[in-house]
Amino acid sequence: MTRRPATDAELDRLEARMDAWLAAWADSQESGAPDDRPLLLDVTRDDEVPRRWYVRLAGDSRDVIAVWLTLRQRTLAYESYVLPTPPQRALDVADFVLRRNYSLVGAQYGIGPEDALFLTGEIGTHCVDEDELDRIVGSLWAYIERDFSTLLRLGFSKQH
Repeated sequence: MTRRPATDAELDRLEARMDAWLAAWADSQESGAPDDRPLLLDVTRDDEVPRRWYVRLAGDSRDVIAVWLTLRQRTLAYESYVLPTPPQRALDVADFVLRRNYSLVGAQYGIGPEDALFLTGEIGTHCVDEDELDRIVGSLWAYIERDFSTLLRLGFSKQH
């Protein structure tokens, strides 16, 4: 690591900045102002994990897309649950997501807790600003919207 870890004061300022970004996003949607971001349904903070947000977005191919943002000492980690690993067609899904990973920017598919498929990524805390937050959340939303139906078909349909 070439950068020192963020201090508690720096993390407090970044946490406040992220809270303000989320509040401004929610306010812009409530006011009806033009906004090209996904529809923000809800934001909650984790009571047990410090500096973690759950951002719920409206989807088209999937009703709700949840993105977890976790601010750490050196990074902002982000993840989104996609679907359970299919019991019969795991290789078809794995082939698809490995090929898809090649073209993804700032995120990658992987098998995570509960033997499920997630989209994950992280950036250094020094890179976190409103534009990066928009890119992160928007990218995860777009990747899931693009791939969810295909993943369901590959993993869970009798024919594909």
